[in-house]
Amino acid sequence: MNVSAKNLAMRFAQPLAQMVAIVTMVIFTQGTAHAQSNQPPLGGQPAVPFMLIGPDSRANGMGDANTGMAEDLHAIHWNPAGLAFQYDRQVSLAFSRWLPQFNADLYYARGAYGQYVPALQSTIAVDFLLFNLGQFIRTDIQGRELGRFNSFEFAISGAIATQVTDDIGVGAAIKYIQSNLGATTDNVGGGLGQTVAFDISGMWKPLKLKLADVDLSDRFSVGVNIKNIGPSMTYNQFADPLPMQARVGLAATLIRDEFNELNIAVDYAKQLVQRDSSVQGGFVQAIPAIFTAWGTREFEVAGGLEYWYDKTVALRGGYYFEPARVSNAIRNYFTVGVGVRFDIFQGDFSYIIPTQVNNPLGNTLRFSLIVNFRDGKQLLGIKPEGKK
Repeated sequence: MNVSAKNLAMRFAQPLAQMVAIVTMVIFTQGTAHAQSNQPPLGGQPAVPFMLIGPDSRANGMGDANTGMAEDLHAIHWNPAGLAFQYDRQVSLAFSRWLPQFNADLYYARGAYGQYVPALQSTIAVDFLLFNLGQFIRTDIQGRELGRFNSFEFAISGAIATQVTDDIGVGAAIKYIQSNLGATTDNVGGGLGQTVAFDISGMWKPLKLKLADVDLSDRFSVGVNIKNIGPSMTYNQFADPLPMQARVGLAATLIRDEFNELNIAVDYAKQLVQRDSSVQGGFVQAIPAIFTAWGTREFEVAGGLEYWYDKTVALRGGYYFEPARVSNAIRNYFTVGVGVRFDIFQGDFSYIIPTQVNNPLGNTLRFSLIVNFRDGKQLLGIKPEGKK
């Protein structure tokens, strides 16, 4: 990265740091006022949990660990700062039937696009996620059918990331989220809710690093991402907090030669949703919860391995552990996956193997596709070899 790019990144980082400092000061001086703001009553659980579903089969095959790796377009979900180290134009598609055990026509579909923008010296990406919840029947108090409605949720996201130095990147994403859980009747919003949220993230990919006698130069990365920061999702007279989450991820390449590559990734995640019966609604608001919710829930842990042969075929395996206090062990599962690269295309498949019998996540098969146009050198203004 040239000097002008670093200067631009520093200009980008300076106002961001000032904003964080101001927000922090407000939190510590007026945290109670934020918690007791005039919001609708909050419900029992975080809203729109689909915002935590990983979009890609590559990460899912590794136990849903990708915050520290985030080396393709799906970084917009796992860690937007990972986009800072990507210069190629990419398009991605993903699809999965969700909770197939219920046979309820649940599915999610996702599409994203990203590219490096020389004028901004940054990488930008956009993402659309649709989570279909099926068709429902609306009845009156006598059980007579009044009509049918489709229930679904979706989110539109935009992200930008840039390199502050050659091995440090920062990124941010903003999202519009809409949840349609019930029929809309005259003058009543029903189950329609909408809100906005944002992510803030960072990544360190050291070009030179040696630990003991192990050379990890250009083979190790660390990522941090705080997701879904924003106001509660309001449904008519009630509101639920967003599934705000902090993620820290580590990734390393253990083996790399002409034909073989072995990667490992580990993620630690914590839901930053804090209950507090002393405040209105029963939940601490989003910004204060970033600083105060660390003692309320255990960490979730994900880890996995990925082996590539000749950069063409990949085999993956992983495990996701969520403490019983969070989900009664519903989301404790093994994962396996495969990947295939051909020219500019990469297709990935993954399969979830729950640790419980008759788990609703059983038999979940995911598919994702990335088209990488590999034109980063052109976008950077670097002429192909042999041309003047």
